[in-house]
Amino acid sequence: MAILALVVTSGVSFAGTDEASDLSGAEFIASVIDNDFLELTGHCDSSCDCGDSCCDQRLFGLFARSEPCFHDFISPMTNPVFFEDPRTVTEARTIFLRHEVPDAAGGGTLHVFAVQMRAALTDRLSIIASKDGFVTSTNTLIDDGWADVSAGLKYNLYADPQSQRLLSTGFSYEIPAGTPRTLQGNGDGEFHMFLSGGMQLGNYCHWVSGTGFRIPSDPADESRMWYWSNHLDYEFCDGWYALTEMNWYTWIGSGQNGALNGVEGGDLFNFGSTGVSGNDIVTNAVGIKYKRSRHSELGLAYEYPLTDRRDVLDNRLTIDWILRY
Repeated sequence: MAILALVVTSGVSFAGTDEASDLSGAEFIASVIDNDFLELTGHCDSSCDCGDSCCDQRLFGLFARSEPCFHDFISPMTNPVFFEDPRTVTEARTIFLRHEVPDAAGGGTLHVFAVQMRAALTDRLSIIASKDGFVTSTNTLIDDGWADVSAGLKYNLYADPQSQRLLSTGFSYEIPAGTPRTLQGNGDGEFHMFLSGGMQLGNYCHWVSGTGFRIPSDPADESRMWYWSNHLDYEFCDGWYALTEMNWYTWIGSGQNGALNGVEGGDLFNFGSTGVSGNDIVTNAVGIKYKRSRHSELGLAYEYPLTDRRDVLDNRLTIDWILRY
């Protein structure tokens, strides 16, 4: 996740104030953002639909537009580093996390400021950069600093626009470039192998599911983990989605860090702790997203553990904003 330093400015001329007054505040702001983003990128308008050839231009001459045949889907919100949208997209996703740590793990609050990048190279292959960023902390064990950096590739294996089903696979490599006092930068790097799929249920409901393994280059410095994440949403009003998500994390191999025996770092950290093999944590989240058009999403979700085991997660608030080409 990259450092979030994003300022949006827009000059608006109210030639038709009656039309503007018919929009709610959120709708009007999203409309301005969409119009400015399309003008900036040279993107064709929303009339370019699935199967059309009206929009072949590439962003910066390099990156293809996002898959147009599954635009009623929304992206998952929780497990943000590893739970990958199965669609082939070109986007910038800004993320803010307010992460509360249990008292047993030092207490306090972490704030994460981040931007993820995804760029479609073809209609099936895309580059993904899902982790870097900056962390501020009041926890006694974790100080302020930079997160590790990850990048990889995602490939769409199957897509059926008629049934609205798709399946993708991919991998990423996490470079230990973060700040050691933030409990980043340990080990020799970590591979992430994943599978992600989605389908439409009825007219307004969507299910996305993702699973994967975190495999460290040096199993002494970092732990091994398997996860399964699920997302279910329902479009209850035009552009407004209610969502719920569930994540299951299970550790399949411990590291050799005895300082944090029995405690691991969930989706944001990998402490390489001893005594974590066989541990499980399940979390649930509820939230809402507003999707003004296929080019933007704005979401909020609240996540909390369902298991007695919590490790470093007491609860988490996630806010994301996606600009999509």
